[in-house]
Amino acid sequence: MAFESLSDKLQNVFKSLRSKGRLTEDDVKTALREVKMALLEADVNFKVVRGFIKDVQARAIGSDVMTGLNPGQMVIKIVNEELVSLMGSETTEIELQPGQGTTVIMMAGLQGAGKTTTTAKLAGKLKLKGKKPLLVACDIYRPAAIEQLKINGQKQDVDVFELGDKEKPPVIAKQAMEYASKNGHNVVIIDTAGRLHIDDEMMDELQNIKDEVTVHQTILVVDAMTGQDAVNVASNFNEKISIDGVIITKLDGDTRGGAAISIKAVTGKPILYAGMGEKLSDLEQFYPDRMASRILGMGDVLTLIEKAENEMDEDRAKEMSQKMKKAQFDYDDYLESMKQMRNMGGLSSIMGLLPGLGLGGKKMPDMDTEEGEKKMARMEAMIYSMTPEERRNPNLLNPSRKHRIAKGAGVDISEVNRMVKQFNESKKMMKKLPGLMGGKGGKKGGLKFPF
Repeated sequence: MAFESLSDKLQNVFKSLRSKGRLTEDDVKTALREVKMALLEADVNFKVVRGFIKDVQARAIGSDVMTGLNPGQMVIKIVNEELVSLMGSETTEIELQPGQGTTVIMMAGLQGAGKTTTTAKLAGKLKLKGKKPLLVACDIYRPAAIEQLKINGQKQDVDVFELGDKEKPPVIAKQAMEYASKNGHNVVIIDTAGRLHIDDEMMDELQNIKDEVTVHQTILVVDAMTGQDAVNVASNFNEKISIDGVIITKLDGDTRGGAAISIKAVTGKPILYAGMGEKLSDLEQFYPDRMASRILGMGDVLTLIEKAENEMDEDRAKEMSQKMKKAQFDYDDYLESMKQMRNMGGLSSIMGLLPGLGLGGKKMPDMDTEEGEKKMARMEAMIYSMTPEERRNPNLLNPSRKHRIAKGAGVDISEVNRMVKQFNESKKMMKKLPGLMGGKGGKKGGLKFPF
């Protein structure tokens, strides 16, 4: 996952700072040299790193910090605040036209960044906000690009306007506006053609679309996996056609993540969303403070709660919460909790958001995500090997029943015993945490994990 190496290195630096009762100026400078190296290895822009370290050092060597009761913690706090500032301080929303006005968004980017899929993801987000988006297929060069947009639009239940690959993109965009006006669409999202690299022909086409229709927001899609190249691409696009914001994709992948830290500082343009997976729902609002928290290994519980709220049926959440409080949680509910976990992006996604278990955190012994997913599958097999009565009444599981379940699931009896023990421990733990079970206000989105 992005930032994992950076987070591990920063955690080691912070551990050293926390262990010291008092800090000297040399202690701070030594720690910041290690932070600098960690950021450079994460592919953060060199000028950005230099400015960041200078700002942190100026604040960290102040008398209030050095003579405070917990100087190490104060330095970490300063690093967190400066990191948030670097990535934009405040969350930036896409500016939509007021009232009944139609907002036109033009999506741009290089081939391979995931622009067409991201375009459909964005349409889904805006639809959830009560808008009626129209996707416009202006990538007439890449084979199957139009078909891809149509398929994704259908999955999002969003209309797609296309004229095939014979008309020029500015013409398609103009006719799409007429279609949107007649059919009540208040957001038009134009999927433009990408290239393998930036060239004048592509830039001219984007400008021609802007000349033909009024584009309110030009959003660049960049691939986090390309590191500093993503920052360079953003700078070039901004200079040539003026962008309003960035969506960074593949931030869940095996990437150093430096682009997410550098883009705002280099271009002055905010990151609007982050692509965190391949599903059409895997597009997260970019919160600089939450991202900084993830990078520093502090988790991101707010995003975790929001994921739970979005994925779980409210009535079902209330029902499960009440059952947990009354210690009536059964194996059918346990299956439901595993289904919920998968809907929220799987074990790896959830672990990345929990303090101490995610990026840079000390992972629990059996929380390796790949092994964890296999473990979940075996647990499901064991539960499906139970009778309906056994699932509803866990107390029925005597030794002979456990042996039958183990045989049916193709596992050793020790695995059944371990699952039963974990189930009982989860039951006890969740009974003590009614607030977490119920999400915000105890109403919705309870977080019930099978281990």
